[in-house]
Amino acid sequence: MYTKTILKQILAVSVLSITTIPAIAQHYFSDAQKSEWLKKAQENTPELFYTTIKPEIQVDIVADKQSFQGYKAVNPRKAEGLYSESFKGKSGIVLDLGDHYTGYFTFRVEEFQSDSDAPIRLKFTFAEVPAELRIPFDPYKGTISRAWLQDEVVTIEQLPATIKIPRRLSCRYLQIDILGDSQYAQYRISDMKFVAQTSAKGSPAPLSTSDKLLREIDKVSQKTLRECMQTVFEDGPKRDHRLWIGDLYLQMLADNYTFQNRALAKRCLYILAGLCKDDGYLNHTIFETPVPHPQVVPILLYEYALIYNATLNDYLQETHDTQTASDLWPVAKRQIEKIPSLLDKDGLFDPEKANKQGLWQLVDWQESLDRQASEQGIYIFALEQTYQLAKTLGKEKEVAHVPALIKQMKKGAMKLYDKQKGVFVSGKDRQVSYASQTWMVLAKVVGKEQGREILSRVFADAKAVKPGSPYLYHYVIQAMVDTGMGQEAKKAVKNYWGGMVQKGADTFWEVYDPDNDFISPYQFAPINSYCHAWSCTPIYFIRKYPEIFQK
Repeated sequence: MYTKTILKQILAVSVLSITTIPAIAQHYFSDAQKSEWLKKAQENTPELFYTTIKPEIQVDIVADKQSFQGYKAVNPRKAEGLYSESFKGKSGIVLDLGDHYTGYFTFRVEEFQSDSDAPIRLKFTFAEVPAELRIPFDPYKGTISRAWLQDEVVTIEQLPATIKIPRRLSCRYLQIDILGDSQYAQYRISDMKFVAQTSAKGSPAPLSTSDKLLREIDKVSQKTLRECMQTVFEDGPKRDHRLWIGDLYLQMLADNYTFQNRALAKRCLYILAGLCKDDGYLNHTIFETPVPHPQVVPILLYEYALIYNATLNDYLQETHDTQTASDLWPVAKRQIEKIPSLLDKDGLFDPEKANKQGLWQLVDWQESLDRQASEQGIYIFALEQTYQLAKTLGKEKEVAHVPALIKQMKKGAMKLYDKQKGVFVSGKDRQVSYASQTWMVLAKVVGKEQGREILSRVFADAKAVKPGSPYLYHYVIQAMVDTGMGQEAKKAVKNYWGGMVQKGADTFWEVYDPDNDFISPYQFAPINSYCHAWSCTPIYFIRKYPEIFQK
């Protein structure tokens, strides 16, 4: 999904791409090849596992200035008489499923003691966080479709009736409002069921740490990943319901240390390959239904196409599945071919060249971020990952130019290093940000000791541009671990993701600012995704580095 600023960028690069990029005479990969990849994706469609939850706990949603977004659920109690008494007059009740779930909701309405002489109209509102049930949805002022908000109106003309809400839902709470019924007749809801679904099977081993907050962060991370594991690694089960390459990479890292659903990982890698653009570059996001297809936009989120290579490399290193990696090697090799055309004579990323080629630069949901230095680091990181992939497959001769390109780009990157400040700067205004330092460290432009010094300086700089989402925070934590700042990384995880836990998170959120509970890329907090894939990675750090996080 796109912020207002990103939408402007997309429009600008779309116009440029239409007017400056020449038409491609033929497809880079044959239709037969792409069909074969899609066939393999289909063969690896994972099994879904189902759990039925019967809502029986009633709560009240009350205003509370100390709670997240100003509301909290209180007074949990057995919903006495919910299924045995008349439902008439019970408008506004709120039920608590006890945890966050993704799936489908059904209910049954029957006559009770008398005939119903008018239709019954009920409104159901499903919420991931309590405030979604109290912040008015209308007039809607968000920048993406209001239809993503989970409120549904059902009109029932004939009783008895069993109704299934057709859309898939993602929630913990549900509120039922009576919009209309007979003034005389009585009726009851005899059954309500929420059938949750996920392709995650089993549970990872308990942690050895005695740190209560870290155990809770691990639990919420696991729940976040589980909810986003459907028949692809989705970005958000409430909103989008899509496979995005950036989310996929982080989900697969977390999955390596939890559910190890290799079929799901393989499916995602093949489906992205099978749905690549005509020129062989990867679409950043795809839909599964009614048949797998990309979101067709005349832009390329190139950094995500490059992150695919890191994803495939990680998959190979974890699984040793050389067949899949060899199948998809031509795709990985294609993704890096655009890099030289985006550099200046010194090997430095040129944002204007990227704009002219119709490339979207994301890096993070942070409106004020200058992305030049970050993109430089991402490109180098991707080249390193691609070359490692090539060496593992015995294909390094096919990318023999890459080591020299990496060396050139690292040299070019040092032109962005401000010796006086001791940090990397980005863009014409020489901006200092967490993102720039993080990606230069991950690209190994500087050594471990200097990287640690650079990160320490930016963390101490109150004016430095901070991350806008857990997506970038993941890479910040990785950079800290890589430079020997283990205890600082542990503290950062507890402060950032732990902050969400302490504010009541059942699953981790798409965006989070400790100082602004209402931050939203879409100008309206309830439309945010409060279970979002790119937020799941604390479980990766906690379990991959037990000597740091579980000691």
